[in-house]
Amino acid sequence: MSGPVERAPGLDGAPRLEIAHSAQIEPARLAAVRVMVEEAFAGRFLPDDWEHCLGGVHVMLFDGDDPIGHAAVGQRRLVHRGYPLRAGYVEAVAVRPDRRGEGHASTLMERVEAICAAAYDLGALRSAERAVHLYERRGWLLWHGPCSQLTTEGLLPTPDTSSPLYVLPLERDLDRDAAIVCDPRPGRPW
Repeated sequence: MSGPVERAPGLDGAPRLEIAHSAQIEPARLAAVRVMVEEAFAGRFLPDDWEHCLGGVHVMLFDGDDPIGHAAVGQRRLVHRGYPLRAGYVEAVAVRPDRRGEGHASTLMERVEAICAAAYDLGALRSAERAVHLYERRGWLLWHGPCSQLTTEGLLPTPDTSSPLYVLPLERDLDRDAAIVCDPRPGRPW
């Protein structure tokens, strides 16, 4: 993939922000980011979860060469009230445990939301319970309606009360009590 990697130098010792497509990131650097994400999720991050990040845009924070924050945005098709939507689906929002509480998650989400607003009908993500306050504070809305995944066997319900679905409506009027369907993928559907 061509195109520049967006880099914003950290000022006065602040972390450096980098935004790049998976294909633009050196393999060793991407591997270091993955290790940081896995450590931040403390055993709750599966191999398929990383696969879901690849092929999209990564928003990353570095202190020197050390990754301290990450979020990825990839395109997914969601169907709402019979209408297909291009969703900027957010994956692997993580901040290294010893760097939490410094505003890094908000920095990551600010860029993620700008990417979603520029390219998609809505943003969507599943949230761990400990991060719900971050998304709600930023205007992400809890989805109340039933969630399903389109599979080769048809629509399968995907209830997951431990990780609620949140959406960022952007320009679209969404009925959050209606059903929503995601496209198929290996691993966790949402």
